[in-house]
Amino acid sequence: MVITATELKMNIGKYLKLANEEDVIITKNGRWIAKLVKPEISETPITDSLRGIASGVNMTHEEIREERLKKRYG
Repeated sequence: MVITATELKMNIGKYLKLANEEDVIITKNGRWIAKLVKPEISETPITDSLRGIASGVNMTHEEIREERLKKRYG
């Protein structure tokens, strides 16, 4: 669904509820400026934040640091 920023301001509650069912695109002056989407809630937010940092389970702090640098800078 595409709505204007003014429409969002006037009916914010309606569109927050609707965002749980479908994406809501907000426009201003005919241009897309934002998108409301249903959040992806994880049962393990801390481990999700670490995903992709270390490929091994039993790595030292230095090995994890080197792995991150390698992924970032090649």
